[in-house]
Amino acid sequence: MFDTLSDRLAATFKSLRGKGRLSEADIDATAREIRIALLEADVALSVVRAFIVRIKERAAGSEVSQALNPAQQVIKIVNEELVGILGGETRRLRFSKNPPTVIMLAGLQGAGKTTLAGKLGLWLKGQGHSPILVACDLQRPNAVNQLSVVAERAGVAVYAPEPGNGVGDPVKVAKDSIEYAKNKQHDIVIVDTAGRLGIDEELMRQAADIRDAVSPDEILFVVDAMIGQDAVNTAEAFRDGVGFDGVVLSKLDGDARGGAALSIAEVTGRQIMFASNGEKLDDFDAFHPDRMASRILGMGDMLSLIERAEQTFSQQEAEAMAAKLAKGPKEFTLDDFLSQMEQVRKMGSISKLLGMMPGMGQIKDQINNIDERDVDRTAAIIKSMTPAERQDPTIINGSRRARVAKGSGVEVSAVKNLVERFFDARKMMSKMAQGGGMPGMPGIPGMGGGPGRQKKQVKQAKGKRKSGNPMKRKAEEQAEAERREQAAQAGGAAGQPPAQTPQDFALPDEFKKFMG
Repeated sequence: MFDTLSDRLAATFKSLRGKGRLSEADIDATAREIRIALLEADVALSVVRAFIVRIKERAAGSEVSQALNPAQQVIKIVNEELVGILGGETRRLRFSKNPPTVIMLAGLQGAGKTTLAGKLGLWLKGQGHSPILVACDLQRPNAVNQLSVVAERAGVAVYAPEPGNGVGDPVKVAKDSIEYAKNKQHDIVIVDTAGRLGIDEELMRQAADIRDAVSPDEILFVVDAMIGQDAVNTAEAFRDGVGFDGVVLSKLDGDARGGAALSIAEVTGRQIMFASNGEKLDDFDAFHPDRMASRILGMGDMLSLIERAEQTFSQQEAEAMAAKLAKGPKEFTLDDFLSQMEQVRKMGSISKLLGMMPGMGQIKDQINNIDERDVDRTAAIIKSMTPAERQDPTIINGSRRARVAKGSGVEVSAVKNLVERFFDARKMMSKMAQGGGMPGMPGIPGMGGGPGRQKKQVKQAKGKRKSGNPMKRKAEEQAEAERREQAAQAGGAAGQPPAQTPQDFALPDEFKKFMG
């Protein structure tokens, strides 16, 4: 959703890099570009004005003028202000001291309240609670049936005594559900209310009557993040007419510009508590302003990625796999590879997982084009192999590849490529398990610039040509000997290391490209 805004901000900050200090003109130009980026993202004008004022005041202050890297300091200020307009601290649910805790969902028709009730129920179930969904949307056709289906998919209970489709009293259903939940020992009641295509008196009156009947601990306003500025207007109307405690953003995975998410907390004074970012029931999580700001600025969201990994991988499994890899690369088999791949798949969409990693915004087009079915094809290839072939892929010859390809419905080249990728992955994972680091980065052990590079440098040093002039060569040798003697005298007696010259601190050539 925030791709356009992220790209615009990245381009703005790129122009600041390399400047030792920022002039007033630089700050004005940066503020102007940020203003345009926010307005293009459909952020409320009042929010943009206040945001830019704070940015310019802080950027013109001492925290930037005295900073070693002014550009990074400006990015830090923008990040902190983004966190502020997104709500600041993460807002948690308030639970009742005497169960059940009552959560009421409100919002317009089409915002996704019914589906979100199932997502919230599944999320709370994963937190160790026993939620029940209550069908109080008795106007919309098949709303009751939809909630029952969603509850079944989420594995949570549902209370739906009325058929709906215009039949039944939603206020009575809501009131009776509290006693029902107590009898069935459900500690959380999620009330799904009716919506309208727009704000009207009947909608507000019914929502207020349900609120008065159940005295909810939390009233969550569900808003479609794709409807832009109208989301803010609707939120203000609900806040003034019924009142709500927090906001839930639905359809955050859409292609809208994201202005509602960046405006609603600042305008209404109510924090965003949850976000729904997909069609699946588990595409739902608590909303963290700091993590969202980090994503917008292209810095990734490693904390959310780690949390997902912790929920998917058990500590015992991780330790067992690390111990196996530490014994040697041959201990890691295609069965282990398949198991790890399936575990990653449980974490969610591969594209979304990669999008949480820092710097991935630069290759977002490639990430968006990832075919999630490739994982299924890979699994099919491995499952078409015999146990012996999974244990020792080196025995897979031409005839075996042809048989596996036929059994998995792929080309022979796909089987060959998979086996080659597996061998590469096994080597890399073995090095990581033994503390060798990731391959490919110069100057770090196990990352392409290790001992081999050092030997090459030593060899080059030994082979350094000396001057062909005997007098000049003798002078050079004498100067080198004097330098070594002075260094030994300076450090030897006190047990200190020999003194070093500025040349000893020179960075290797391969690091110069990182210093810009």
